[in-house]
Amino acid sequence: MQYKLDRTASEPTYLQLYRHLRHDIVTGNYPFGSKLPSKRLLAAELGISIVTVEHALAILCDEGYAGTRERSGCFVTYRADDGFVTPAPTHTHIKHTPHGETAEDALPYTVLARTMRRVLSDYGKEMMLRSPSKGTEALREAVTGYLARSRGMSVTPAQIIIGSGAEYLYGLTLQLLGQEHIFAIEDPCYEKIPAVYRAQGARFEALAMGAEGIRSEALAASNATVLHVTPYHSYPSGVTATASKRREYLAFIAAKNGYLIEDDFDSEFTVSTKMEDTLFSLDHTGRVIYMNTFTKTIAPSLRVGYMVLPLTLLAQFEERCGFYACTVPTFEQLVLAELLGSGDFERHINRRRREKRRALQK
Repeated sequence: MQYKLDRTASEPTYLQLYRHLRHDIVTGNYPFGSKLPSKRLLAAELGISIVTVEHALAILCDEGYAGTRERSGCFVTYRADDGFVTPAPTHTHIKHTPHGETAEDALPYTVLARTMRRVLSDYGKEMMLRSPSKGTEALREAVTGYLARSRGMSVTPAQIIIGSGAEYLYGLTLQLLGQEHIFAIEDPCYEKIPAVYRAQGARFEALAMGAEGIRSEALAASNATVLHVTPYHSYPSGVTATASKRREYLAFIAAKNGYLIEDDFDSEFTVSTKMEDTLFSLDHTGRVIYMNTFTKTIAPSLRVGYMVLPLTLLAQFEERCGFYACTVPTFEQLVLAELLGSGDFERHINRRRREKRRALQK
């Protein structure tokens, strides 16, 4: 075994071993279906404890790179075309209902509880401080890194706004853009979207959906200057906008000199081998506002979402909405920052995507 483990490094030994094994799996040194060295062999050859090896193998299994077979050992379950989300650097801080909220997709309770205990222990009185209006720097930086790794979005923490769920962010976006706009929404769509628009007195149109997204004839006839879409897995239709339709959306708002609200709900659990490009990434004119939540990926009870503003709207946001206090407690934000920074969140996403992919193959 040629793995070099540095006992003097700040990174724990089990994480060093995990990275070596993961590298060998991804590069094909251990191909799909092959058996990994036994924990006793690894421990003996590397001069480490069996517990350390077990911890490294457990992370590989959590991420879906490997799986155990009773009394047989640990086997590689990773294929290069599986479309895994690249995990964050790991460190020691380690039934269908409306809008797709399911306990099945929730983060394991043990992981969430462990992270909460760690935040209580490590942050102390810091978690009692008032959060900045856009959210804590820790969470906004963690979201920035996650979006770069998982969605190819290059943004800064200054562009991230943290809020208590999608409905709150819908309302905040309406105040940001102003009542002078006419908004267009999908028909059908998540029922809370038109409810928020009505409650805030916004003018909006419902545009009929087709098999590829909003029908082209409905877009052509629309007077809207802001388009609110859920390009991946629109609820309740289940429609995912095609690449051509996404380009059509961007062309529509460019022609209207308007804006597009991209609600990226449920995109993390795609079973596709390649994540669709976000409209935010495709846009080069600063007209797309991206938003997502942790409601489905972590727990329905965790009412935390975020939106990403284009640079062109930052000054306008400060002027119109910058006085609002952040609606998410500091403690919950620090918990989310730890989940994203430790890799636990992305390990959960990898595991659920793999389970969904296997279910489809049965």
